[in-house]
Amino acid sequence: MPLPASADVTSLLVAWSEGDEAALASLVPRIYAELHRLAHHHMRAERRGGVLQTTALVNEAYLRLVDTRRVRWESRAHFLGVAAQAMRRVLVDAARARGARKRGGAVPMVSLDDVPLAAPERAASIVALDDALTALADVDARKSQVVELRYFGGLSVAETAAVLRVSPETVQRDWRVAKAWLLRELSGKGAAP
Repeated sequence: MPLPASADVTSLLVAWSEGDEAALASLVPRIYAELHRLAHHHMRAERRGGVLQTTALVNEAYLRLVDTRRVRWESRAHFLGVAAQAMRRVLVDAARARGARKRGGAVPMVSLDDVPLAAPERAASIVALDDALTALADVDARKSQVVELRYFGGLSVAETAAVLRVSPETVQRDWRVAKAWLLRELSGKGAAP
């Protein structure tokens, strides 16, 4: 299935953000493949059964995105950036909840926790990466965003540059520096993404 034209998606996103519910109905089938591609990017290192797991991640991220009615969507790239953030939150929340259950937090939940999103060792890595990204954001927010968009969002250098409104060269430089910073940070904690 070919990706929808960026201008079509952008016009539908703008109409949706202005309250046009019909625009959302038209938008969903056009962006579902892209959301699924982003989710697959996250889930490719997970254990088998990825189709259901990927679909669960897409659905949970979609629910979070639909709940952001007041966002003024600027473009397809902006939407994909926000989708990447939503997927990161879903994965981190699931990993933290799994960790809490291991430590005796047996509060029953009905959500993605019923569907294994990540192997236990990967869940710890996701939490460690999230903590490191939060620390990086305190030092340099843009570098943290570059990692989030590239790693969690699967966006290309050009798409990341469009979302952040910087040059592709700046994205490449930030990506290199952020990866080195995160490697150092995660190596000190004994975890690696």
